[in-house]
Amino acid sequence: MSQNIGFISTRFAGTDGVSLESAKWARILWDHKHISYWYAGKLDRDPAVSMLVPEAYFYHPDNVWINQRVFGTRVRRSDVTRKIFEVADFLKGTLYEFVEKFSLDMLVVQNALCIPMHIPLGVALTHFIAETGIPTIAHHHDFYWERPRFSVNAVEDILTMAFPPTLPSIAHATINSFARQDLAWRKGLSSVLVPNVLDFEGAEGDPPRPKIDFREHIGLEPDDIMILQPTRVVPRKGIEHSIALVSQLRNPRCKLIVSHETGDEGQEYHTALIELAEQSGVDLRFVYTEVRSADPLATTGAASDDGISLADVYAQADLITYPSLYEGFGNALLEAFYFRKPVLVNRYAIFISDIEPKGFRVVAMNGFLTRSVLEEVRRVIEDHAYRQEMVDRNFQLGKQFFSYSVLRRKLRSLITHFTGLDDL
Repeated sequence: MSQNIGFISTRFAGTDGVSLESAKWARILWDHKHISYWYAGKLDRDPAVSMLVPEAYFYHPDNVWINQRVFGTRVRRSDVTRKIFEVADFLKGTLYEFVEKFSLDMLVVQNALCIPMHIPLGVALTHFIAETGIPTIAHHHDFYWERPRFSVNAVEDILTMAFPPTLPSIAHATINSFARQDLAWRKGLSSVLVPNVLDFEGAEGDPPRPKIDFREHIGLEPDDIMILQPTRVVPRKGIEHSIALVSQLRNPRCKLIVSHETGDEGQEYHTALIELAEQSGVDLRFVYTEVRSADPLATTGAASDDGISLADVYAQADLITYPSLYEGFGNALLEAFYFRKPVLVNRYAIFISDIEPKGFRVVAMNGFLTRSVLEEVRRVIEDHAYRQEMVDRNFQLGKQFFSYSVLRRKLRSLITHFTGLDDL
């Protein structure tokens, strides 16, 4: 039995993990005749099946005003409380409109009920679900207690109520084992562990030949070594470690390429990286404006054949750097496995608990670069047979543990929870 399913978040656009993973969920659901619709404050989805509500975006002026007055302090003014609930009441009305407009049977809330980027939206969703009892899957990518910037706040009462809420019509999904344990311990809520995935089954055989010579496009020489940092420019991505790596390799052919835009935490980190690269003599290039498609599975970046996709960028990289300090899961790491590229990983907590035990082979560092790490990087770059064995093994493990078939099984469990039918 097909269902009309409404995806809800503050943003479905760009390269962030929420936008990418929600599209994968929708693809699996569509394959089984479930129709997806979209609600957010910023959207790049088809307008025919979506509802844009600017007030739901976390950069909307009302929400920015609220956040400036509730984080970094322990007490909130009465006008802030009024504003939170005024915006929440407005957004709740738009949720009623969204469900009615598309005759929705079920909601999938993507991250809006776990991290308080938009407090009124979380309140609106909690009240709406409580009032309607609509079946809801709450997909949690990041919890507020995982982020230091939310630790001092004046909205603990609201966070307790809505991030996430404890309601009988909500089934919870977490993306790593630590989050699953924390949710049970802090809220007494069970959840289904749904890891991030890629379509490994659809990528058997030789990788597609890139349609664009990206290296030539950005001015690299044929014998240059392209080291790719495929992440947003935010401090937790640890890009300074990638700069240090290239500096210590002492090879002028090594170029560091950053493929994604600056994130939602300001421009200071971006500026600091530029200064650090200059001081270290590292050729650092930010190329996100050149990439027409952020979808790592896209083979072309635009409607025309001259577009550059993230797939083109990956295909021509010699090494992937992923020195993150913290990750909810690690989409770019899966992408490195998918595109059969060797990868340097800073052993962040979720990698240690949920990915490394599966047997993946990476160049691993523990918070700092050592001589052995540098020698391993050199071997990976120079020894083709060694590199090929490594990436082929990682691809097969990715197919086994983080493929669309895994997501299909997880979604079957969640959908069956509400419908009683094996719909996937």
